Amino acid sequence: MKPTDFSKALSHYLAIFLPGQRNVSTNTIKSYRDTFKLLLLYCKQDCHLSIERLCLRHIDRTLILGFLGWLEKERNNSVSTRNQRLACIHGFYRYMQIEDPVGLLPYQQILSIPMKKTQTPTIHHLTPEALKLILAQPDLSRSNGRRDLTLLCVLYDTGSRVQELVDLCVGDVRLAPPPILTLTGKGRKKRQVPVMSNTEALLKQYMYEAFPVQDGMQEQPLFFNQQHRKMTRAGISYVLNKYVSQARAKSSIIPGKVTPHVVRHTKAMMLLQAGVSLIYIRDILGHVDIATTEIYARADTEMKRKALEKTYPEMVTANLPHWEKDETLLAWLVSL
Repeated sequence: MKPTDFSKALSHYLAIFLPGQRNVSTNTIKSYRDTFKLLLLYCKQDCHLSIERLCLRHIDRTLILGFLGWLEKERNNSVSTRNQRLACIHGFYRYMQIEDPVGLLPYQQILSIPMKKTQTPTIHHLTPEALKLILAQPDLSRSNGRRDLTLLCVLYDTGSRVQELVDLCVGDVRLAPPPILTLTGKGRKKRQVPVMSNTEALLKQYMYEAFPVQDGMQEQPLFFNQQHRKMTRAGISYVLNKYVSQARAKSSIIPGKVTPHVVRHTKAMMLLQAGVSLIYIRDILGHVDIATTEIYARADTEMKRKALEKTYPEMVTANLPHWEKDETLLAWLVSL
């Protein structure tokens, strides 16, 4: 069967343009790939279009709007997920504007589909007491428990994204003073994050146990599962959820949902409350724009309360008389 113009364009975009000319990360390519897998599924199931014969002329603004509605209604995707899928489609059609100027009008009609407005998400984070309780759960008499404690401490101490923790290799760890971990963030941007003495001690013990011979192990994943394969995002979430459940059974201070990103938020909030500059927090978290980091300052109600207390004028005295001793008030109440 002769390949269609859509199959040629999409294959070139995913396999050549994105990795070769844009040099985007593997995770970004997977995000684009997953978007078009869902689009093809929608075209087949709801539009009754043959994938083998699907052409660029079949995909117009109406079809894309139907696809976005299908994501929200049939797959129960959130607005932010819907917007992410639309951003991937926009990227493809910006590429097609240059590759196929003949179809410029329908491509621009698709590009004109706006993103939906979303509510500013609440920044969920743990209290210091809740974090300490979670970190107290791993059984340090077992090798898995020692690995899990090290993993959780590195997750918190570096404020890393879960994918950054997954991608950590032995060669990314420098324990010579000052101890530093090299994280690879979005867009393959690398940053160096210092680790505190407690985490340094845990890392030394863990690496001595997990990698007794470190020569030639620089590319090995720092954290691995029982099959000695690199841990996945789901695996790290499973480890965290296990100890969160144990801690929740002992105390009510553990919130309802704790994810690796909540631990990242916790690190940012504790740095902010300790008086660390937003510039340094931005660099530690790997944010491109400081405006992203500022959401933590807006979310920290405790800092707002303390700032208001410092400037609160003593307009009302705290030594108010008790109403029962106010004879004028009592006389007025009796007259009613």
